[in-house]
Amino acid sequence: MGGSRVQVNKAHKSRFASKSSRQAHRIPLIDNSRIAKSNKNAMKGARAIRIQRTKMLRDHKRATLLKDRRALSGPSSSPRIIVLCGLSSAVNLDMLAKELFILLSGEESGAISATVASQTYKLRTTVLIAPYGDLVSCMEMAKVADLIAFVVSVNSLNDGCETGFIDSFGIQCLSIFRAIGLPSTTVLIRDLPAGMREKQNVKKNAISCLGSELPEDCRFYPADTKEELHKFMWLFKDQHLSAPHWRSHRPYLVSQEVGLELDNNKPGKCTLLLSGYLRAHNLSVNQLVHVSGAGDFQLDKIDVLKDPVPLNERKGFNSMDSDNPNCIQAVVTLKPDALKQEPLVVENIPDPLAGEQTWPTEADMEEANANNKKRKLQRKKLPPGTSDYQAAWIVEDSDDDDADVSVEEGDGMVLDGHRNNFTQEESNQSESENVYNMENFDEETEADTDMAEDANLTREQIEAEIKKLKDASGLDEEFPDEVDTPLDIPAKKRFAKYRGLKSFRTSSWDPQESLPQEYARIFNFDNFTKTQNHVLAKALKIDQGDVDSSVQVGSYVRLHVKDVAVDLASKIYNLSQRFPMVACGLLQHESKMSVLHFSIKKHDSYDAPVKSKENFTFHVGFRQFVARPVFSSDNINSDKHKMERFLLPGSFSIASIYAPVSFPPMPLVVLKNKHGDVPAVAAVGSLRSVDPYRIILKKIILTGYPLRVSKKKATVRYMFHSPEDVRWFKPVELYTKCGRRGLIKDSVGTHGAMKCVFNGVIQQHDTVCLSLYKRAYPKWPEQLFPLQ
Repeated sequence: MGGSRVQVNKAHKSRFASKSSRQAHRIPLIDNSRIAKSNKNAMKGARAIRIQRTKMLRDHKRATLLKDRRALSGPSSSPRIIVLCGLSSAVNLDMLAKELFILLSGEESGAISATVASQTYKLRTTVLIAPYGDLVSCMEMAKVADLIAFVVSVNSLNDGCETGFIDSFGIQCLSIFRAIGLPSTTVLIRDLPAGMREKQNVKKNAISCLGSELPEDCRFYPADTKEELHKFMWLFKDQHLSAPHWRSHRPYLVSQEVGLELDNNKPGKCTLLLSGYLRAHNLSVNQLVHVSGAGDFQLDKIDVLKDPVPLNERKGFNSMDSDNPNCIQAVVTLKPDALKQEPLVVENIPDPLAGEQTWPTEADMEEANANNKKRKLQRKKLPPGTSDYQAAWIVEDSDDDDADVSVEEGDGMVLDGHRNNFTQEESNQSESENVYNMENFDEETEADTDMAEDANLTREQIEAEIKKLKDASGLDEEFPDEVDTPLDIPAKKRFAKYRGLKSFRTSSWDPQESLPQEYARIFNFDNFTKTQNHVLAKALKIDQGDVDSSVQVGSYVRLHVKDVAVDLASKIYNLSQRFPMVACGLLQHESKMSVLHFSIKKHDSYDAPVKSKENFTFHVGFRQFVARPVFSSDNINSDKHKMERFLLPGSFSIASIYAPVSFPPMPLVVLKNKHGDVPAVAAVGSLRSVDPYRIILKKIILTGYPLRVSKKKATVRYMFHSPEDVRWFKPVELYTKCGRRGLIKDSVGTHGAMKCVFNGVIQQHDTVCLSLYKRAYPKWPEQLFPLQ
């Protein structure tokens, strides 16, 4: 027997080697030092970096907070604006404003100035009085207020106010201020009783009455004595003021002096001078400005003036009390750069030859050739044995039954979408159903006889019977879209611009089809959100001081607004006596016309109906427009939105107008002038989007009434008044108020009656409806701004 045959395997060289040592030869020599390092130092370095990053973020937040506080209350900041608003007619605001002026200036006598620099509180303050009963003035002051001080009086309880400290005008002001966006608010209580317990009780009553109408951080202060006003001002000095978000996007100036300079080179034009403190952001001399109610303008120059009310002014001297406002010394004068100045473009200039047809292109010629070949390939019905030469001379007979059917079906309204499935069911009827139709032939013949009798009715009799049926169906509010077919005009001519839709949600509608002439005058953005981000980034560069020819926020400046009509400048000067005029800087593209959409709701205090396409004044932030809106619903499941003839109370709608572009967020207040009366608030809301291609469809419903019913079939009358109209609207689908759907089969008689078939049994009391749609657009306003 041979030796042992024990298997001997080759020893593995990496028996005790680790994975890292086996991969060491694959790593370059340069990285050997990195591999040999310990991980402890790396962990310590990461922790130190993390701590350093957290410290940097904390320091940055602290520096930003200090910068904001210094900007609001430092010596270089603009004066804080306090608006005194009385919530009832029993409040004496003039006496309160005089007491505040004496407290801030420290002078018992002297002329009362709107802006005061207080050495005691180290604060500059502008006190404005909102006139009671003037809603527009109160609203304009609330737009620029840093603090709204609502003033209530105990005497209003004795005057018999239904709601306690606030009357109807005060309630309306509060609702408008909330729609605009409330800044910091406080409540000053006047005419308190002498006893301490009585004071506390009155204060509790005021809190319980007004607490639900005001923000949670609103404080209530007694304001009868000098000590109470001193306490209020001391707390106001250190108060962190909040402002509406929309106000922090654009620079604005609250005018303290308004003047004008005539331009000899341009008759009828002048330069409007607005002096005041610049707020919110830096203003570039190349920007456009909007003067509230007057329009958009370019700047001729900006004078940076010496501060008339410095915080460290000499006692007994105030340059604001000077009779000549031009005596204030100009420190710097900035003039625009002709290459960088924003052009004042309002409307697009359309090219009248843009739609002209030129010589056909090669693609058009190829398409025409393809169509000709298709026509040649169409097969004709030829008798047997006909040659090609003979076939070329044969003309198709136009009197065939098939041709009649095709012409009859083609001479009708085009329906977007396919017909219903139940039409296929009708084409596949069984023989038993045909027998049933023959059995009911007598009933249809009787119906035809009845319609022949109706043919003898006069027009007055037909109108009276239609009115009788309408009155029996209910009030007019139950039929918001129903219209009557005119008797003297054919329906296919009266409703030529309308079309039928298979489905309002899914049927297609080209947004660029058959646009009106006004769309050639407006602008559209390919990507509105991207444009807005780009414009805000450009404005941020101006605010950071990266752009030359810009004025720092907080400076006292004089704006020279050029090319203003003389009569318009005089109107601005007269209005400045009631409330301060506001000039705000515009972002890029904000002077160009487009289609703006607002989400609005009818105001509770407005009782009259708000109808589409009427003239309204739109207050959008600091800007004011005259517009004729069209209202529509907000359909989130479709790209088509139904037009509403009236703004319904209690629900939000979309108002679309032609107006200059504005970037959201922006608040909206809609005013309506009632035949020369005081403007009333009709609606409030906010800016939604800027989109000219939003599809708004006006819907009308033509109704008919069954004369004779036979299960799924019915003879319907009073929807049309001629057989031609019946044939024209034959492709459009019908429906009933009880949920049946059907089609028009044929006309009956000469007065527009028709035979219809439905997908279910129809009731005698049912109403047959036919819906038609056309695209609706807002109306172009006769004047764009209210003061023009």
